Amino acid sequence: MSRPGSHGTLLTVAPTGAEHAKADVPQLPVTLAELVRTAQACEQVGAAMVHVHIRGADAKPTLDLGLLKETVAALREHTDLIVQLSTGGAVTDPEADRLRVLDALPDSASCTMGTVNFGDDVFLNRWEFVVALHKGMQERGIVPEYEIFDIGQLASLRRLLDQHGLPAGGKVHVDLVMGVPGGMPGDAETLVAALRLLPEGASFSATGIGRTTLPVMLTALAAGGHLRVGMEDTISYAKGQPVRDNAQLVARAAGLAKIAQRPPLSPAQARALLGVRSPVQV
Repeated sequence: MSRPGSHGTLLTVAPTGAEHAKADVPQLPVTLAELVRTAQACEQVGAAMVHVHIRGADAKPTLDLGLLKETVAALREHTDLIVQLSTGGAVTDPEADRLRVLDALPDSASCTMGTVNFGDDVFLNRWEFVVALHKGMQERGIVPEYEIFDIGQLASLRRLLDQHGLPAGGKVHVDLVMGVPGGMPGDAETLVAALRLLPEGASFSATGIGRTTLPVMLTALAAGGHLRVGMEDTISYAKGQPVRDNAQLVARAAGLAKIAQRPPLSPAQARALLGVRSPVQV
């Protein structure tokens, strides 16, 4: 099947996340300097977008707006990557803080399309909150990435677009987050089933959590999709082999994309694919 951008592959790196502790994973980038160095290394081996969670001075997840703005500015200064901020934060973050992320004016931001069990926790995304995120990004010219943790959330995405219009940039891009305990499994059958429910003309990336990384990656490439990889999603490169750094994961994805004859898109090509322009203050 042909998908937008199927001539090449958008590689997104998610380097940190909110789940892993620095004490348990010393190679995890948690300071701004570590994040910038990581982003530069990942850009060199094929990444075009960085999906950012930030940590405070205590290395714990935070949605501090000042630090978010500083992070966006630093990544723009030192890389050409599309800067995408997570509006998910940690599962305990309140909605007001998650909405305020948009005031940091990233190029892109995540918009999770529904509530999902997340291991032993619940990742809450009420319909009213999803609509507020969608509208907030429309107003600011921020391109959303609609994060899908279960197939039914694709029906919610269709409802959102029908009721509230296309996103900023006019193009719909979805990330299928697969293999989260409580969400859809990370296997080929589920990914193919999800594609049948994508909005017409939408592009998609896929993310396999943990041991589902490789089957999801290979299936997504075969289906004309794009890839998100990074230490947010897996800290094992192979059985019994910890990830050395995020660039190792991006390089593997880039190699597979080349084998599939869909080489990594440059940041400029990725901006065209997603409709990314400069966000505006409101």
